[in-house]
Amino acid sequence: MNASFPRALAFVLQYEGGYSDHPLDPGGATNLGITQAELIRVRGHDVSKDDVRALTKGEAAKIYEDSYWDAAQCDALPAGVDLAVFDCAVNQGLGRAKRFLQQAAEVAADGKLGPVTLAAVAKAEAEPLLIEFMARRMESYGGLARLFPTFGLGWSRRLMAAHAAALEMVEPVVLPDAKAKTRKI
Repeated sequence: MNASFPRALAFVLQYEGGYSDHPLDPGGATNLGITQAELIRVRGHDVSKDDVRALTKGEAAKIYEDSYWDAAQCDALPAGVDLAVFDCAVNQGLGRAKRFLQQAAEVAADGKLGPVTLAAVAKAEAEPLLIEFMARRMESYGGLARLFPTFGLGWSRRLMAAHAAALEMVEPVVLPDAKAKTRKI
């Protein structure tokens, strides 16, 4: 795990909040962003809504690290891009996060973050890459017409905040000293 994970996790947890079981949320019973179905998958046995409600931050953090951060290969991504991809994986799904990144990096969107994708992301300028990535996230949210009236404003706020947080983490581009390139004639 690289140094970005704690910051990315803190970001996600501030938007995922505590226990909820909204009737329109297809995730159903959720705590700290972890759905009942995900908790069943991770624990390997059936869990109740009370088990979801009792989920600790420590267990949620481990699930996030293993099932989202590591699964999205965030350690291999530049600072800032890692947060954006992680947040997308948590909120919109791992497959979408990978495909949106590939589309933003202008490589085949096969959902596999292999050497071609990682090289394209490493070579890309972070700010335009993040703009394209976030635009694809927004388009996906917009496609959820039935859910957008209920959740759309919150998704939009989260998206804007994720973009801002990601940009804060981007390594500044160091330009060559302009004076060093000028020659006296």
